[in-house]
Amino acid sequence: MSGSSVLFDAPGPRARRISLIVSLIGLVLILGLVAWVVVILAAPRTSGGIIVPGMFSPTRWDIFTDPQVWSFIGQGVLGTLRAAAVAAVGAIVLGIALSLMRSSSIAWVRVPTAVFIEFFRGMPVLLMMLFILLVASTQAFWAVVIALILYNGTLIGEALRAGLAALPRGQREAALSVGMREFQSKILVEFPQAFRQMLPIIVAQLVVLLKDTSLGYIVGYNELIRTTMNNLASFYGNRYLFSLFVVTLVIYLAINLSLSWFARWLSRRTASGGTRGKKGKGGDIDPDQAILMAQASGMARTSERTGGSI
Repeated sequence: MSGSSVLFDAPGPRARRISLIVSLIGLVLILGLVAWVVVILAAPRTSGGIIVPGMFSPTRWDIFTDPQVWSFIGQGVLGTLRAAAVAAVGAIVLGIALSLMRSSSIAWVRVPTAVFIEFFRGMPVLLMMLFILLVASTQAFWAVVIALILYNGTLIGEALRAGLAALPRGQREAALSVGMREFQSKILVEFPQAFRQMLPIIVAQLVVLLKDTSLGYIVGYNELIRTTMNNLASFYGNRYLFSLFVVTLVIYLAINLSLSWFARWLSRRTASGGTRGKKGKGGDIDPDQAILMAQASGMARTSERTGGSI
């Protein structure tokens, strides 16, 4: 059994050797492609009879020695993070409300909520930004934030509703058996479990939300891309367009990879219940056990009031 897998047999020496050779060839091809791109970008070129320096020439990067340039870039980063933070909080709150309303047993609450979710899920985010900016006459910041809240809030709401639907029916039945109402069961027993299970998906959606703030470029919001690729490039000229593009790309990668790492860490934490091996030492309490303990405590109090005869 140690030499086989459930789906396929373990590769033999010949298969491992072929896999190693293919991997090395692929690595060499990738490195060769990267080297070719670097050489092409670094080579000077002629444009209109004038020799233009390569993309890695120091004359294309000297603006980054100016602290004012980094201060301007920092303002763009803060603009991106500010819009993403406000939209993330609003999207989570809206998603929680929509998930509870969408899973309601009352038809006049559930059906309009489903229509609302499907409508905003199918509408492009940029179209919502333009509609809010032109029709509601709001500032560019609020056009970006409100559109991101509406779109991502519906997606988060559907994720939480799926988490509620995936819970075993015994959770609700056990809560109802100890006297909880349906809404109390959903809020106190079911929703905390669904939220914890869907938390990595929610964080991953917030990464998408952060990247979608770049659409604020179209509506005139001074986020990172508009600050670097439009304002700074217009001021310093197209000579620095490539260097500004690289700096913008590195900043976005740093922010998004940090959030992606946090999502993976959170997924590992929630997969193990957040206890990290500390069983019985302050870890999370099993909801089934908590309900049974509450039921036993209630029966004990009833027995005491009736003098021991139930």
